[in-house]
Amino acid sequence: MVAFVEDQSHSMLEEIDLLPEADTQKPPLALAVTASALALAACGGGGSTGGGGATGGTGPVTPPVTILRPENDAEAARFLNRAVFASTPATISTLRTQGYAAFLDAEIAKPVEQTLVNRMKAAGADAETNINSEGIFDRAIWRDLMTAPDQLRKRVVLALSEMLVVGIGGLNVQWRSFALAGYFDVLNKNAFGNFRTLLEEATLNYAMGVWLGTNNNQRENTATGRVPDENYSREVMQLFTIGLDELNSDGTVKKDAAGNPIPTYTLNDVSNLARVFTGWVRDTTGVSQFPSGAFMADAAVKPMTFVASRHSPLEKRFLNVVIPANTDGPTSMRLALDGLFNHANVGPFFSRQMIQRLVTSNPSPAYVGRVAAVFNNNGSGTRGDLAAVVKAILMDSEALSASNISNISWGKLREPMIRFLQWARTFNVNATQAGIGTGFDTSAVATRLGQSPGRAGSVFNFFRPGFVPPNTAFVDNALVAPEFQIVNESSIAGYANFMQGVIRTGFGNPADYIPNYAAETALATDPAGLVDRIDLLMTARQLSATSLTEIQRAVESIALSTPPTDAQRLNRVYTAIMLTMVAPEYLAQK
Repeated sequence: MVAFVEDQSHSMLEEIDLLPEADTQKPPLALAVTASALALAACGGGGSTGGGGATGGTGPVTPPVTILRPENDAEAARFLNRAVFASTPATISTLRTQGYAAFLDAEIAKPVEQTLVNRMKAAGADAETNINSEGIFDRAIWRDLMTAPDQLRKRVVLALSEMLVVGIGGLNVQWRSFALAGYFDVLNKNAFGNFRTLLEEATLNYAMGVWLGTNNNQRENTATGRVPDENYSREVMQLFTIGLDELNSDGTVKKDAAGNPIPTYTLNDVSNLARVFTGWVRDTTGVSQFPSGAFMADAAVKPMTFVASRHSPLEKRFLNVVIPANTDGPTSMRLALDGLFNHANVGPFFSRQMIQRLVTSNPSPAYVGRVAAVFNNNGSGTRGDLAAVVKAILMDSEALSASNISNISWGKLREPMIRFLQWARTFNVNATQAGIGTGFDTSAVATRLGQSPGRAGSVFNFFRPGFVPPNTAFVDNALVAPEFQIVNESSIAGYANFMQGVIRTGFGNPADYIPNYAAETALATDPAGLVDRIDLLMTARQLSATSLTEIQRAVESIALSTPPTDAQRLNRVYTAIMLTMVAPEYLAQK
């Protein structure tokens, strides 16, 4: 059995017997080490270069000199694990040769290989029997995230999907899987485009319209007491663009004379803006129907169309925007979105959340301010250039500084989806079968990741950007830890159980996303070399000396015959990967 101590002052691994040689058996759950690791991650984790307790952080380090390229493989891996999910020896070499800017430019230039909608159609999901199948989307999105060549785009799309949220569970319509795929295609198309275009295309997207009530949203009716649905008008301000409070250019909250935050909008602003989003409906023009009368999937992926008779003719007055009475719907929307896009809050509000998703939960105001300045002006007079913003986030001195690895107030908890995708990309997971398949929803908390792309339960995502775990050092140090909102006893066990399964047998039902451990298996007779390779690729060599020693000891405890069998070699690989992926230095991205 595997027994792990819960006292963090002791060794991570107290006792481990040999893992079974037969692939049909799994090692016992490494639950206690995962719980311990998360507790340590809550305090900052940290590798051999630092770490420590939960107080006494020195603040982010921001060297004045621009860092052009990684000086060693570990620095390259650290960057890659944030930017493109994972590092491999090949990408490490490429990055060290090209430098950060050229590497990112090459990634940004990569086109979308295949839209999700076309990926689903190619898998056979275009028959009436699939009309409400959520699993069609699940398989397509995981394949896209795990195998598509444009990795930086996919990383940004996943981040955007957790800010401009649409969840499939709230799409109680025909072809909801295609509707959500169409929404992700909007994110893919605009990930490196302009935020103003992204905002408009997301607003007119049918899935978003269903999710937040703009689809079939009608003008007011005094006779019946009907008023326009206010969901989207509220959330496009609160969550997508400007937030609840007025911000300084560095993302800090503005205060009035009494020291209180200044609200960005009022209930009257919400009601007036809601009038803008009336008159939009699903577009079925030119779309074929099945014999049953159900429209085919293309109706779920087209932008909504405008019906003038349903649009509010009243004046729309919100924030500093005034749209005169009887202005037509498309013009009203253009003026409203222009007003939101040009609001002073958008740069710092959007920039801070993107930094949180990609780099660190608690960026310094200076870091936010530098990125927001790029949002406001990319250097050529363009506002909202997302490619420039992404480069600014990933290449900022605060993100690249190795000094912050030892800073306990800096970094973030890797959310389960990101850990899973890093495993898939690190070990070159490839799909072995075509078709729709099943078993690709990973949202079950007790048995899987507790997350699955496009399956957030509310517009507030899986976790909120301002979440602070109660009764922790985060409270004492005024730090947020968004991803900890989905950490509990069930999610810890679910993650560990799920990962030990897929590490051994692959992903899917039946498993058809299979990892390639050829390079790792070749090192099975060299435990130190095996652990060092995985430490480099998975943690950017941030495992502590204690963790390295004990993972190596666990690997060595799996006996090898002469000559070793394939099962023995693989069991050593499985053990090294699994114990790394529950180590605190891995769970805390630094």
